[in-house]
Amino acid sequence: MNLAAKQTPLHAAHLGAGARMVDFAGWEMPVSYGSQIEEHQAVRRDAGMFDVSHMLALDLAGPDATIWLRGLLANDVAKLKDRGKALYSCMLNERGGVIDDLIVYRFNDADYRIVVNAGTADKDVAWMRQRIAAVGANVTLQGRRDLAMIAVQGPRAIERATTALPELATANGIPSPFGSARVGDLLIARTGYTGEDGLEIAVPAVRAEAMWNALVTAGVRPCGLGARDTLRLEAGMNLYGQDMDENTSPLDAGLSWTVDMKDETRDFVGREALQTNPPSQRLLGLILGDKGMLRSHMKVFTAAGEGETTSGGFSPSLEKSIAFARVPLATQPGESVEVDIRGKRLQARTVRLPFVRKGKALDCP
Repeated sequence: MNLAAKQTPLHAAHLGAGARMVDFAGWEMPVSYGSQIEEHQAVRRDAGMFDVSHMLALDLAGPDATIWLRGLLANDVAKLKDRGKALYSCMLNERGGVIDDLIVYRFNDADYRIVVNAGTADKDVAWMRQRIAAVGANVTLQGRRDLAMIAVQGPRAIERATTALPELATANGIPSPFGSARVGDLLIARTGYTGEDGLEIAVPAVRAEAMWNALVTAGVRPCGLGARDTLRLEAGMNLYGQDMDENTSPLDAGLSWTVDMKDETRDFVGREALQTNPPSQRLLGLILGDKGMLRSHMKVFTAAGEGETTSGGFSPSLEKSIAFARVPLATQPGESVEVDIRGKRLQARTVRLPFVRKGKALDCP
């Protein structure tokens, strides 16, 4: 354990529950509370929760907020017409590489919340401040380390969260999917990283442990990073640093849907690079047919040439080993490929992502 690792406001609650702690992006975080498989299945079948306080919430305010975001992000915040609506986007460098993937919540044209990844938070803020200065934008950007964030996920997540937190029972307490609502001193977002319905709740740090305990009492199971990774893998959701980075185009990482070039007058950072460098690969899922375990950075052999796995592991829902792979553009879902695992070529099949949605295994070409 890194003795200098940062701790979230829920650190004591994790230790009290017997969590096994690990260093993740410089934070001391729970990897599991006993059984990673049981935590995974709790989210698929009922309700589980994750401490995501290591991620950084940023409040962006000012008259230039909307126009500045339209120049910063590959996706277009102009799509966000309704108050509280959320947008997933990549933030690119001039070469079209992914600095980070993030979520933006719009409250009005001068008021936004941005949530960025823990491992990239410092460079993200530095980049944003650089871009504010570069264009002279009239905005303020404030980091909110005074907040904790709890993600409650699963088919019964909203039901159990409403039992635990009476303020959610108010008229606007539960937002629509991929939306958010401010309820008192909470920000309730109906987003997540598991492929299940649920809420991500930003709460003042001083209230976090009491909220966590109330959710436990309501039957929500604490879950660690191990289950979070297998859930997001099944759900086909990229992990920054594994599935994309500053040297990866979103067009090669299965994120073309987050790049909006419809408005030809919108000149966002990285647009020119994307226009002059069309995709050279595509992201597909792999399901291993032979015995073995798929991991990241394994060679994949297809009829159209070589590719590489980016994320991999065991899928509790499919009871098979699965992976993401960047493969030649000509490779299609449903093809047989081979993966080099410890010097042996093992058989796998390509599929469209995701593998699982809302508890159902899709497994279709």
